[in-house]
Amino acid sequence: METLEQLYTTLKESLNNSDFVKLTLSKPNRKGDGLPNVYIRLVRIKNEEMFQFTYHYTTNDQVKNYTYEEACEELEILMTESFRTATLFMLSGDLLVFVSKKKKITYRSTAASFKTQLPETHDKPKEKRAQMGAYLRYLGITDANDKVIPKMADKFRQINKYLEIIEGLLKNAHLPKHINIVDMGSGKGYLTFALYDYLVNTKKHSASVTGIELRQNLVDYCNDISDKCGFDKLNFVAQRIEEFDNSKIDILIALHACDTATDDAIYKGLVANAALIICAPCCHKQVRQQVKGITQESPLLKYGIFKERQFEMVTDTIRALILEKNSYQTMVFEFISNEHTRKNVMLVGTKSNKNMDASTIDTKIKGLKEAYNIESHYLETLVK
Repeated sequence: METLEQLYTTLKESLNNSDFVKLTLSKPNRKGDGLPNVYIRLVRIKNEEMFQFTYHYTTNDQVKNYTYEEACEELEILMTESFRTATLFMLSGDLLVFVSKKKKITYRSTAASFKTQLPETHDKPKEKRAQMGAYLRYLGITDANDKVIPKMADKFRQINKYLEIIEGLLKNAHLPKHINIVDMGSGKGYLTFALYDYLVNTKKHSASVTGIELRQNLVDYCNDISDKCGFDKLNFVAQRIEEFDNSKIDILIALHACDTATDDAIYKGLVANAALIICAPCCHKQVRQQVKGITQESPLLKYGIFKERQFEMVTDTIRALILEKNSYQTMVFEFISNEHTRKNVMLVGTKSNKNMDASTIDTKIKGLKEAYNIESHYLETLVK
């Protein structure tokens, strides 16, 4: 974008004059992308000056470091595709950059917002939200000295990532003073215990957490650890998800509940009018099984592995649309890195006061079903 040349020139001059403070990008073109802004500052890594881009997503922050040339290339992409405003902060004054809908660039200079520069330090150590509590020892994540056992390091990182996501989601949810949380398909309880400890003991929220798990041995195991830790408002129940009948659910969580168990969990959240519905869907069999033997026109569905992934996306897209139809703002994003598991997609619905256009959403669902020869989606049948 040739008209961004003034920004690049001014940025280069500010570096030469030791005048640069920071650069921010704001006013995203599409709010649904979940990236409200990007902050850019100088850092020194191994004696080399770099531009550190912090991408402030709705659910987490991501940090990348670039050379000057790489930073200009990234700015070109972000200002062309994602943002409408940039502000270059300098000690001598600020430069504001505006991108119109027709991609016309305008500039405005204003008085300096900063009198001093930011320190040239690398990333601060990543905050560990999971405290080294006794539950981690009982679950076999830490040893007797509260050190993370090497083979459980990935699990500990997953716990902290999960708590980081939850922290971000809570900011946008309308929750009562006492929060009722149900974790459906809680398994061995790693994330369930971490969530309770973080909310109740670290953040001092008033909350009750119930883990729903079909396997009685895991329920007994988790209840025993809960008792040992003095987690008075954390309990586990041996029950099928579809049989759970407590309508007092403020936050519904279903991580890796198999196949239609995810739909059963989402439905329980919808019936309870939960403020937050958080799912990480797993093994999408229901749609795939009903289209077996049907010739699909799309070349994407010619190969088995692509067919599997495509139907995973279709299944979860319909789930997201059904949530939207029931007045939930939805997000789909990567939960943890692909290197740990392919089951890494998280689907989140946050209750909204907005009235959704149900007929338009129905048309979208119908179009998807027709395109892929899908007769029915299990969650759709539950809601009906």
